[in-house]
Amino acid sequence: MVSYQPVHLETAGRPVVSVVVPLRNEEGAVAALVGGIAAALDRLAFEVLLVDDGSTDRTRAICLSLAAADARVRVLAHPVSAGQSAALHSGVLAARAEVVATIDGDGQNPPDNLPRLIAPLLAADVAADCGLVAGQRTGRKDSLSKRLASRVANGVRAAILRDGTRDTGCGLKAFRRNAYLALPYFNHMHRYLPALFARDGWKVRLVDVTHAPRRTGRSKYGNLDRALAGIVDLAGVAWLIHRRKRVCAVALDGSPADRAAAAAEADEPTGRKT
Repeated sequence: MVSYQPVHLETAGRPVVSVVVPLRNEEGAVAALVGGIAAALDRLAFEVLLVDDGSTDRTRAICLSLAAADARVRVLAHPVSAGQSAALHSGVLAARAEVVATIDGDGQNPPDNLPRLIAPLLAADVAADCGLVAGQRTGRKDSLSKRLASRVANGVRAAILRDGTRDTGCGLKAFRRNAYLALPYFNHMHRYLPALFARDGWKVRLVDVTHAPRRTGRSKYGNLDRALAGIVDLAGVAWLIHRRKRVCAVALDGSPADRAAAAAEADEPTGRKT
């Protein structure tokens, strides 16, 4: 059986975890959210990357003031809105930690869930096997129409992709940065991370998380546009999984150059068909 090194906690001044927060017109939520993240992760070396996705309100100004008051807060900005997946991708690219956590910027993901998501990736006995820890919301505080639409969409997705999760739309996730950046990037990819990580041979852990009502702002998605985009995305992800080709490259020193290849050599189950 091939063994892998756990995430390194000694990072020479770098944070242990980077928290990426996509934001678009969330001026009423961002300050409290950053305060909640700091309180939840007070025992870890962390950074918060606030990614302003083309906001037209005071979100960017508030983010800059938060960064001026706390060196652990960094601000990135898109000149125009490019969507949640683009904001997350920009944040992960800029992250300095090996472990990245994500949380929605609307305040509906309570930050006190973050330690439970991060812990499996920092534990020496399980970090080698785990690429993604995905939150699954319980007691959702959304409208009835949104909950029903989400239930239908998740049911269809689960039947086709068999990704083992009931709630891929939850913004609370934690993962290995290098594993995420090796995934195929496309718009709306954040809704399919469990399937994409499993496609690359990583184990996915699921954690129940709490949910909070939206206090300010409004949802960026409607049920119809989400459904229409989801049909195309689902077909594309199914194709990506079906067409995955396992590459068994070996480094010149004889060590595995790819985690998925190493899993294949060790006859380790990866959860995908070959």
